[in-house]
Amino acid sequence: LFFGFTMSDHVNNTRILHFKNKGRNADELRRRRTDMSFELRKSKREDTLSKKRSIHVQSVEIDEATTSVLRDSNGLLMILQNAQSPDPIVQLNAVQQARKLLSSDRNPPIDDLIRSGILPVLVNCLGPHNSPELQFEAAWALTNIASGTSEQTKAVVHSGAVPLFLQLLQSPHMNVCEQAVWALGNIIGDGPHFRDYCIELGIIDPLLEFIKREVPIGFLRNVAWVIVNLCRSKEPPPSALTISKLLPALSVLVHHPDMSVLVDTVWALSYLTDGGNDQIQMVIDAGVVPKLVQLLNHREVKVQAAALRAVGNIVTGSDEQTQVVLNCEALSYMPELLAHQKEKINKEAVWFLSNITAGNREQVQAVINAGLIPTIIKLLEKSDFATQKEAAWAISNVTISGQREEVAFMVSQGVIPAMCSQLNSRDVQVVQVILDGLNNILKMAGDEVEVITQQIEDCGGLDHIETLQTHENEEIYKLAYEILDKYFTDDDDLMGGNSEEIISFDKCNHEFLSLMSSIQKEGPLPFGLAFSFCSITHSPFGKMTVSFARCHRPGFFLSTPGSRFPVNSTVELDRSN
Repeated sequence: LFFGFTMSDHVNNTRILHFKNKGRNADELRRRRTDMSFELRKSKREDTLSKKRSIHVQSVEIDEATTSVLRDSNGLLMILQNAQSPDPIVQLNAVQQARKLLSSDRNPPIDDLIRSGILPVLVNCLGPHNSPELQFEAAWALTNIASGTSEQTKAVVHSGAVPLFLQLLQSPHMNVCEQAVWALGNIIGDGPHFRDYCIELGIIDPLLEFIKREVPIGFLRNVAWVIVNLCRSKEPPPSALTISKLLPALSVLVHHPDMSVLVDTVWALSYLTDGGNDQIQMVIDAGVVPKLVQLLNHREVKVQAAALRAVGNIVTGSDEQTQVVLNCEALSYMPELLAHQKEKINKEAVWFLSNITAGNREQVQAVINAGLIPTIIKLLEKSDFATQKEAAWAISNVTISGQREEVAFMVSQGVIPAMCSQLNSRDVQVVQVILDGLNNILKMAGDEVEVITQQIEDCGGLDHIETLQTHENEEIYKLAYEILDKYFTDDDDLMGGNSEEIISFDKCNHEFLSLMSSIQKEGPLPFGLAFSFCSITHSPFGKMTVSFARCHRPGFFLSTPGSRFPVNSTVELDRSN
């Protein structure tokens, strides 16, 4: 379909500029994730937790009855007093009891312990004059307090714990270092304010030293998790200096064989690529893109999801940044991802492709050459709603970024019925994106526009577009009218074969409305011509007026002063304009 005609480069450029100004400019074509259901939040999702509570207890635990006694006010007071005992054994046992209470699965009494006044005591136990056993137990207890709410984390920070945790990173005892890392991770995970506070106090350099040292794998997993928390927030994002320090470490860890370390590392890179083009470029310059692309076919879904998010964020950048991903053969991994058993992977893959089709013509053609358009069309027609929405963007972007040949190929693959199937969507954005795409296709069709209009009519799309003339969204009903007025008007049908059977109204809107209302009540027009009127509809938009629309068969007619109506047609009064 319409493969044969050509356009000059000047006409092509003019067309693209015209279309991009039709509600969506070039910057809006590529979409960073803002309101989508796969959005990463500081919550318990499949990626990584921002806070973790340590509940593994190596020593013999206190039984439930003893726990109940310790939870009451007298028990907590006893723990507080003993934790300040000059006897190191009594002191250690008391801090252990506090830690065990905080490690219990059932409602740890964090607030009760905070109110008891134990925080300054625990922080004092972190000091260098204490035994490593006491430092470890106190750090563990504080770790679990910091794993709670923001207020509970704030209480730990305000008690002066952070500088002492940073000192413990230099401890010769590995378990003490690891527990301090864990505690700092919970504090950083609370948000950018405490993240920046820890960075200002100097956490980055000693933290990254553990990557160079031979540390147990559990310790390294915690280090990778803290790095994720350092990268996580983008309001505001970490500074360029911080990112420049973290990227060399991430470039090493992205090749690590441990699954937990790998997942956290890739999520960290995905967070960094979600911070704008400058951060995207820093990640590209770190040389990790080829590895991220390779991870798209990893056996673990968690790794695939993280890698797909990372490369998906990169292609929200400039055409040049997008090309870096394409040069790594990323499109070759898409067929498997589009057919993945996990719907969220399907959606992420289509989102990725929608940002490729928002690029330059060569990038659009790359998607076509990879054989992905038919699959996108199928997903637009039948898949879960979130994937369909991404597919609508991917297809519509081709009609803007591509040229006639690319759009013709989509038409040949059955894109028109698939697009029209979404015109009755309850999602306003989907309907608008589809209408934009159809309008662009019709504009490019040239002499073969009737082929496209026939396809739209044959699949029921015309009925949907006519219905959309009464849509409550202004952009949608105006675009629906524009399409009908320009491409579905039959002048012969409009004139009824007899130009004398046309009534012209030259009244203002108010007078015309009054006349129409009286006709509704009184029946036949005083002119003796047979008009049929539907009921007056009311819409919450603007003042009651009558606007004009033509169609090739009896349907909805809206009018302005001076408009002419064919006989035996239907008129609807509307407050749209």
